[in-house]
Amino acid sequence: MRSYAIPLHTRFRGITSREGLVVEGPAGWGEFCPFPEYGDAEATAWLAAAVEQATVGWPAPVRDAVPVNAIVPAVGPEQAHAAAARSGCRTAKVKVADHPGSLADDIARVEAVRDALGPGGAVRVDANGAWDVDTAVAALRALDRAAGGLEYAEQPCRTIDELAAVRRRVDVRIAADESIRRADDPLRVAVAGAADVAVLKCTPLGGVARALQVAEAAGLPCVVSSALETSVGLAAELALAAALPELEFACGLGTLALLDGDLVPDTAALRPVDGWLAVPRTPPVPDPALLDAHAMTDPERARWWRDRLTRVAELSALKKS
Repeated sequence: MRSYAIPLHTRFRGITSREGLVVEGPAGWGEFCPFPEYGDAEATAWLAAAVEQATVGWPAPVRDAVPVNAIVPAVGPEQAHAAAARSGCRTAKVKVADHPGSLADDIARVEAVRDALGPGGAVRVDANGAWDVDTAVAALRALDRAAGGLEYAEQPCRTIDELAAVRRRVDVRIAADESIRRADDPLRVAVAGAADVAVLKCTPLGGVARALQVAEAAGLPCVVSSALETSVGLAAELALAAALPELEFACGLGTLALLDGDLVPDTAALRPVDGWLAVPRTPPVPDPALLDAHAMTDPERARWWRDRLTRVAELSALKKS
């Protein structure tokens, strides 16, 4: 077991450094990296995904490569344009609602990304549940105009009922992310008519096999997105995307570009080429030198992660018993 802390190039989801653990098992390495806001009970799913990866592996892929979208953080329009243009992707997910009163900045960012991709590209936005219903409706109408048509809007509001209300009032497709991965019953989104697209992240759902079950039961088109893992954990998300029977949309798996470093050599790093990620035949193996280079230097943080893993493992064992 090794802990890591890797800085981000730009603040993302309110953090400036990605922390977690990687663990080695009989089938290879897995990654345990629940965000700080996840309690121990929620983090048991993240541990299940890491254990699956390190012990039993994943289903066979049905495709050799997966299309990915560019990630555009909450930056100025010039930076947004450059990020979309250099990505090589034909789809871009643009972060919006980063702070109160951000709509003018969000519109400028979306317009810049549309200009970079041209009329044939797809633009989607992600609000991470920041808006109420009325704010979401007004913002999405404005952003849809700025984009010349949004592909979809991801998690504009926090609750399932709010998503359903927004979906009834706008022409933009609604994608559910947090409402699936943080819900007691991930299928409620489909039952409530709250979304047109399901965003799946296998780590908070408990692994690839569990996420495939959720996808089948939801009956919605699926997009696989990362939880900002290193290439070790990102390989599980890619395995999920590669195993889905249908894959209509580009996936949010180009997030390694947000990290200022990785745990595997460049030759094995999961970085897209021309908007596509090749599906590896075996999970990537951390490089000992990179594990050392990105090891947590703060002993208190390293102890915090070890203690967290112990608590979550004990809780997982209690659930199974």
